[in-house]
Amino acid sequence: MMDTKIYKGLELFFLFVLLPVSFLWNYPAIFKVIFTIGGFVYILIQLKKSDLLKLRFPKVEYWKPFWVETIVKLAIVIVITGLYVFFMAPDKLFSVLIRKPQLWLMILFIYTFLSVWPQEIIYRTFFYERYEGLINNKWLFVFINAILFSLAHLFLRNFLVQVLTFIGGLLFAYTYQKTKSTTLVSVEHAIYGNWLFTVGMGEMLAFPGAD
Repeated sequence: MMDTKIYKGLELFFLFVLLPVSFLWNYPAIFKVIFTIGGFVYILIQLKKSDLLKLRFPKVEYWKPFWVETIVKLAIVIVITGLYVFFMAPDKLFSVLIRKPQLWLMILFIYTFLSVWPQEIIYRTFFYERYEGLINNKWLFVFINAILFSLAHLFLRNFLVQVLTFIGGLLFAYTYQKTKSTTLVSVEHAIYGNWLFTVGMGEMLAFPGAD
């Protein structure tokens, strides 16, 4: 039987490098869908085997420091992104919220429940469970996780998305490393992501806008 570390290394390469990069290649979309669904099902099966698909309430001691840190980080995100939109595209500032509140609510719902949770299940819960033992340096592991999380968004062909998902990947990996809680990291991910849509960065990130 193939050495476990070699198998996991190859698995990591195919799922988190080759698959997302392949979306840039010109081949039938149906195969991209099949590969994506197949990879996701494979990950769910592995998580099921490890009993990691159950909804677990985070430890009580994690909640207070989590909210303190998240509020501080959110304040920084609000200032930076608010100024960015104000100077780069002032007409987009809170445009969806103001002009199309129903679309805004729909985006928040879809993003939170159909995008955030699957991403965190794959890139934090599965990734840490499966590969943390391959790299001894925890900060290098956080960095690699953030790089691969950004790589997963290559198909959007948007440099700003790559930058933001890398920064987000660092924040989310750091939170998960401390808490090992999919719930907490999903809450954090949803908060920052929903703010970006709210402040008016949706169209910049290849999501529907108010126009």
